[in-house]
Amino acid sequence: MEDQEHKIRPLLLACLRWHRLSQKLLYQEFYSYSMSICLRYADSRDEAADILNEGFLKIFTGLDKFDLNKPFKPWLRKVIVNTAVNHYHQKKRQIQAEEIDTAHNEPGTENILSGISYQEVIELLQKVSPAYRTVFNLHVIEGYTHEEIAMMLNISSGTSKSNLFKAKEQLRKILTNFFLT
Repeated sequence: MEDQEHKIRPLLLACLRWHRLSQKLLYQEFYSYSMSICLRYADSRDEAADILNEGFLKIFTGLDKFDLNKPFKPWLRKVIVNTAVNHYHQKKRQIQAEEIDTAHNEPGTENILSGISYQEVIELLQKVSPAYRTVFNLHVIEGYTHEEIAMMLNISSGTSKSNLFKAKEQLRKILTNFFLT
């Protein structure tokens, strides 16, 4: 990890001077990592690429605010996740958000899947509605609390819990269909 930080520090310094080749190299270095985050929030690979490119634009324009003494990868992750959340807000305004019911209790047990590829998981997750998928990603994958999600998405924590419950229900149905066909 520290080795990677030493490797990218010169790239970051060059990116601060808007050196184009360094920007390209930084983009290439973190493309796969960042794209894997974007794919979890997007409806399609094209949409994920849009989020990724917007995120990197924010990284390059905001790099002067980054503390070079801190690890870069967590900051990059935060920028990419926030870009995906902002994308969700824009999309939500464009296509009218789904109505949200009151919170439901979450089931106590979760099934562990095996025998399914990462790509298949991403494709199945992309079938979950955007409102539910965003909360699912933020809570289950990123580890945010419902209160933090509520603040990020401008919803109540009850709505966050409800969306998570509904995301899990949708995923169960999608997975059932996937394994039965």
